[in-house]
Amino acid sequence: SDINKPLKVIEHVPAGQMPKKEIGEGECSKVMTGAPVPKGADMVLMVEDCEELGDDQIRYVGQSKSGNICFLAEDIAKDDVVLPANTLIKSQHIAVMAAVGATKVKVYQKVKAAILSTGDELVEPQVKPGPSQIRNSNSWQLLTQVKRAGADAEYMGIVLDTMEDTREKLSKALENSDIVFLSGGVSSGDYDYVPVIMKELGLEILFDSIAVQPGRPTTLAAGNGKFVFGLPGNPVSSFVQFELLGKMLIASMNNIEMPDRIVKCMLGADITRKKAKRKSFYPVKLNEKGEIVPIEYHGSAHINSLNDAEGAIAMDIGVMEIKKGTLTDVRFF
Repeated sequence: SDINKPLKVIEHVPAGQMPKKEIGEGECSKVMTGAPVPKGADMVLMVEDCEELGDDQIRYVGQSKSGNICFLAEDIAKDDVVLPANTLIKSQHIAVMAAVGATKVKVYQKVKAAILSTGDELVEPQVKPGPSQIRNSNSWQLLTQVKRAGADAEYMGIVLDTMEDTREKLSKALENSDIVFLSGGVSSGDYDYVPVIMKELGLEILFDSIAVQPGRPTTLAAGNGKFVFGLPGNPVSSFVQFELLGKMLIASMNNIEMPDRIVKCMLGADITRKKAKRKSFYPVKLNEKGEIVPIEYHGSAHINSLNDAEGAIAMDIGVMEIKKGTLTDVRFF
């Protein structure tokens, strides 16, 4: 092979330029990364594996026999489908489109979502709450979740606990969106008017309770080509049920297939519970050993438990305990 003998350098080829000389026996060309390979060449030697002998001669002193050549169509061939229909476009897809010259592609119009929170006890984050008030955290959590799920989202304020305000703000939210995400107002309290108003506005309630903890009063209504997705007022319930159901609904409306991010992981601590009538989800994180461990969590109102949450594990109906060392499904957020 020529690489076992000194080689004469006959040409320098910068990136972006075509070679002008064909390589013969005992010859080579110095090419920059990204430059075309000259005719007659069948491999590229890395410069750090070559010794300069003077008089435009080099000798190969490396061990690798790799060709270091990207061949035409080895990555993408003519008529290959590089992005199938209904792909959620991410940064890596943009690079592929740019590489093949696809500067204009047909896309679906993004789902438009409106965000509302209900409750006289709520004030906005910049307001100091009174003794009977709390700051509205759910709306801003939802706003971020909805945007991450691929929808355009608009926050439309706090709904007071009156029939009139519920009717006015829900009606306006429906006018300007494809789907409304509501936090609170869907349970069976004296001031939870949302189900009544949804029916007034021509929406059919598809379900208003699920056998899941946290998030039992999760509600979905549809009508006139629109959806209302009602989430519980407790922040952990709202977060978990959006991750389980809400983002899948947005994906479906966007004509996107979004598989669950579920990975088998080793449980690093026992998880037990006292009741097993509902399927339960527990926020978890990875420890330094790469095991999944539960986050200290005392109820769906404890928003701080989500700070370290990287995912959730499920405990099915009838299951009271999952033992340490069990391989279990983790749904990563």
